Amino acid sequence: MRLGTKGRFAVSAMIDVALREDLGPVSLTDIASRQHISLSSLEQVFSKLRMQGLVTSIRGPGGGYTLGRRTDGITVADIICAVEDAPPAEKRPVATSAHELTQDLWDAMNAKLLHFTQSVTLKSLVLGQLAKGIKIEQKPMPNRGVFKKPMQQSIRSNVPNSVFALGRSHSVR
Repeated sequence: MRLGTKGRFAVSAMIDVALREDLGPVSLTDIASRQHISLSSLEQVFSKLRMQGLVTSIRGPGGGYTLGRRTDGITVADIICAVEDAPPAEKRPVATSAHELTQDLWDAMNAKLLHFTQSVTLKSLVLGQLAKGIKIEQKPMPNRGVFKKPMQQSIRSNVPNSVFALGRSHSVR
């Protein structure tokens, strides 16, 4: 398992989507602005998440992404493995170089990391954020259908409309 920037972005974005799950699809531009992640990075990440079935996309006005599975059925390992380009582990011959001598250490650490991330669900991360008191703002629904024509208000002022009317209004009586 490899934990890199894409994995960190993916986990943050998935928490963002899960927190707003009840509000409908979440757009990538909204996630990008809240999480301070570039839109192009999110597009790449969500493409991979969608291919793995972790999110579904909805097109059109008011579209965006929703979770593809329940939050308790998605682990951090699922998210990271979906977006990180890590080659599968291979059997190696007996160690001969200094790099190969420490490989067992790195393999053991990767196994522990994988085990830990498999035990952490998206639901537990969302509950942790809610316990911290995170506020979920409700975005206004996009306008759809026929719009009411805005009413024009007449502009009526009590200002004189000429120099002569101005003089009359200031004349001393």
